[in-house]
Amino acid sequence: MTKLDAGMIKIFSRLGACGVYGMAMCDLAETSDNLAVTTADLCFYSGLDGFKSKYPEYFYNVGIAEQNLIGVSAGLAKEGFNTFASTYASFAVTRAMDQVRVNMGYMKLPIKLIGLTSGFSVGILGATHMCIEDLAIMRCTPNITVLSPADGLETYKALMAAAKHDGPVYVRMSGTMGLPIVYSEDYEYEIGKAVTIIPEGDVAVFATGTMVYQAMKAIEILKEQGISCSLYDMHTIKPIDIECIKKAAVSSKLIVSVEEHSVIGGLGSAIAECLAEEGIRPPQLMLGVNDEYTHAAQYDYLIEKYGLTPEKIAENIYKKIKEI
Repeated sequence: MTKLDAGMIKIFSRLGACGVYGMAMCDLAETSDNLAVTTADLCFYSGLDGFKSKYPEYFYNVGIAEQNLIGVSAGLAKEGFNTFASTYASFAVTRAMDQVRVNMGYMKLPIKLIGLTSGFSVGILGATHMCIEDLAIMRCTPNITVLSPADGLETYKALMAAAKHDGPVYVRMSGTMGLPIVYSEDYEYEIGKAVTIIPEGDVAVFATGTMVYQAMKAIEILKEQGISCSLYDMHTIKPIDIECIKKAAVSSKLIVSVEEHSVIGGLGSAIAECLAEEGIRPPQLMLGVNDEYTHAAQYDYLIEKYGLTPEKIAENIYKKIKEI
């Protein structure tokens, strides 16, 4: 098994989420005799080349057939295999949605679906490959746990937790190679329990995926401007950590959500629903992607365009808190 020390965390960062996925599957293969790893012709882009060479008996490539990917994975899961399926997030949650809905949602088969290159990480390939809707789609599909890890270490821990989870899981892989490090040492990870990175502040910032690091840097900027912020890594979108949200909301002047996802239906919407049900009404600022599809462009350009850099996040929070 991989030792989660400082050196390995740096390797995770260099490899990015897809490379970490391949390493995690190799680790699972060492300790499991019922592993099945499927992909829709994305062996290299799933980080699975090494896994395929070392454990060919556990590997299934169904070709460019995402709907069949879920069907084959469902059959393997039904036969008792701990099944991980990977393809581009945009194809996993749209092209194969009927199969996901029936086999994972309705039948509750414990497929672990890995949504590769979500958000803007392959923005150069255009709107067909960018995925800004997956959290919304998977969150509203019954019985599916939805994970959105922040960095390489958390990706590894999320995959290991998913392997032990008795039920269908969607893991949202975002970011590029050279993934910024949020966690420089090992820590306790539990599905459904947010990680408190900064415990107290006038502004409560909830971030997920790549935006946890961006939010950390934005909070450093705001601190210089005299604004204190708490920060929570919402690595689980469903089930959302209701107690964490409630506790932060009652002691904060402003609630902020930051996500590399549409502002409709994702983390911000989940928080708003929680606050509405609890009758807690602090102002809320949702930072994410506008209700639109964008043109093909480099990752950094798109992050800047949609105000998801530390500077833009800090600027928008500053403006909002001054209005209160």
